Amino acid sequence: MKRHTIDFERPLHELEDKINELEKASCDGEVKMEKEVERLRKKMEKMRKNIYSNLNRWQRVQLARHPNRPYTLDYINYISNDFIELKGDRNFREDESIIAGIGHWQDLSVVIIGHQKGRGTRQNLMRNFGMPHPEGYRKALRVMKLAEKFNLPVITLIDTPGAYPGDKAEERGQSSAIAENLSFMAALKVPIVAVVIGEGGSGGALALGVADRIFMLQNSIYSVISPEGCASILYRDASHAPEAADAMKITAQDLLEHNVIDKIIDEPLGGAHNNPEGVAQNISQIVYDAIIELNGMTPEARIEARIDKYMKIGRWIEE
Repeated sequence: MKRHTIDFERPLHELEDKINELEKASCDGEVKMEKEVERLRKKMEKMRKNIYSNLNRWQRVQLARHPNRPYTLDYINYISNDFIELKGDRNFREDESIIAGIGHWQDLSVVIIGHQKGRGTRQNLMRNFGMPHPEGYRKALRVMKLAEKFNLPVITLIDTPGAYPGDKAEERGQSSAIAENLSFMAALKVPIVAVVIGEGGSGGALALGVADRIFMLQNSIYSVISPEGCASILYRDASHAPEAADAMKITAQDLLEHNVIDKIIDEPLGGAHNNPEGVAQNISQIVYDAIIELNGMTPEARIEARIDKYMKIGRWIEE
């Protein structure tokens, strides 16, 4: 996979390239550089730990958007070997930016729904850069109704910059499609577990995010608007996005502190793309355990707890 370098990673990658050059020269017999390579490797490992252990909010935003980061279908392929995708909203058309279907999650029969971005120009155009149209949310709603009919837990994987804001999407009822999903998920009788695997942007993310348990990968983000959008409104300049990210507190650590999410799922140093299969295994087990716990509750108790969970989100100071 082609390497993508974020600005703050540049010194690390430059050192890695230097090590590769020295190793090649040593293998070609030009000069023996084993000791120098070993010294640089130790330096690189120390630098790696220092960089990724002290990421600021904007740097986590950049990692959440990393083009090599695993997407919904990547995780599904690692976790479920019999996933059957269901297409179309039975009203207008298929929306490739939402994946929905039925499969096994370990030994549980489940419904899996998630946003899907693309890699490369052709895929991104097909997936609409992970920004769903109303049809995508209506497809998700159709499959969630199927889950309720057959008593299947629902797992959602969230990764979108936001719902598609184009005029055609608005004409076809973008806001009402999102609102209908929010309303239906609040009263869904089966367990719902949501995992933010990358970007959790605005109502486009929340339309799959009303869940009994909400988990976030360590370098994912979840917010009402993108940092660039917020900066454009508050500062009238999108270049202030890093400042906006700080003010918005959009990282997994921030949201856990404010009781918006239930748990952070660890990633390897440098992000989930450095060990996607290992991250998939972590997600699989944490989600599985949550569903087993939720299955021990009655539907009425789950719905009551779900509504209570969302009513308590946020902090107020009464004077």
